[in-house]
Amino acid sequence: MTPPAEAPFRLVEVVVEDPGWDAEALEALAERAARATLAHLGLPAEGFEIALLAGSDARVAALNADFRGKPAPTNVLSWPAQELGPPDAPARPDPGTPDDPEPLGDIALARETCVAEAQAAGKPLEAHLTHLIVHATLHLLGYDHVCDRRATVMEGLEVAILAQLGLPDPYEDAAGERLA
Repeated sequence: MTPPAEAPFRLVEVVVEDPGWDAEALEALAERAARATLAHLGLPAEGFEIALLAGSDARVAALNADFRGKPAPTNVLSWPAQELGPPDAPARPDPGTPDDPEPLGDIALARETCVAEAQAAGKPLEAHLTHLIVHATLHLLGYDHVCDRRATVMEGLEVAILAQLGLPDPYEDAAGERLA
């Protein structure tokens, strides 16, 4: 008798609260985006875990009000599990093991806002969501964009990671002009 195949390690655990999400597609997309982000930074995906909430605008607006004092929906929120030092050069988190992965933190996506943004930008929703998950994963790893210098570093990482995934620069329009 052959033993059952072991399930592959899942870096991202997706919790779908809004039925408008395609759970299976989002799980695959989130896994790919988060793994690419960690790989780009030389971190092993099998040593970490991320929780992703696929919510509605109302749910994310409530979270945004609770945690940031802004009672409105936003496309993505992130909560790092640990402080990783100065955002100019965040420390590398120590990975756990596949049996006991180190939590990187939590991410929440607002479905209606994400869909509206993708449509307004004329981009496929999958490309926009991939960008948002890469962006949020970088936040979980200590990167931020609170000043121009840090934003340049973070955006450069996003562009490089998305290029590795075959996606265009999200900070440029179709004509290759930098978006404001």
